[in-house]
Amino acid sequence: MPEEEKEIETAPAAPPAQSQRKKIALIIVLVIVGLALAAGISLFVVTKVMGDLPSGGEHEESSGPRYHDSGVFIKLGDAKEGILVNVGGPRSGKFLKASIIVEFNPGKKSVINEETNTLQPDAEVKVNDVATQFLRAAKLEDFDADKQDEFKKQLKDALNAALGGGSVYDIYITSFLLQ
Repeated sequence: MPEEEKEIETAPAAPPAQSQRKKIALIIVLVIVGLALAAGISLFVVTKVMGDLPSGGEHEESSGPRYHDSGVFIKLGDAKEGILVNVGGPRSGKFLKASIIVEFNPGKKSVINEETNTLQPDAEVKVNDVATQFLRAAKLEDFDADKQDEFKKQLKDALNAALGGGSVYDIYITSFLLQ
């Protein structure tokens, strides 16, 4: 019987196959975590970049936010008549009568009186001056229907330059008569 005791072998503590399996499992977990991290970073970058691009494929230089709450709508010029100016130079004999509504940023306290939702007195003078000068300086060709979007963008930019960036959200033309 003593010989039988010698034949009993002790099992090794950790076979090399189990150690290798743990290393492979660790590598697989690290690869999965790395891929998830890369996907998360890619998603973040793409949404930030795509969120900054305007729709329509054109790069629009906008000083205001792309999406915003409703602004304060104010009609330029006389409340009933709108704006009446001579255009095309002093000898052209052409007059423009237009109803132009400007959507102002309600968060600009220097432009909008938050209690009454009207223009501040100094901002009103600036707006009317800039709009009148802009319309009087425009050439007759600038009033073509094909150029209306560019015309509105230029007026918006002129108003934002006078009042501070982001003061004007948009320009709306509700009537336009050139004689």
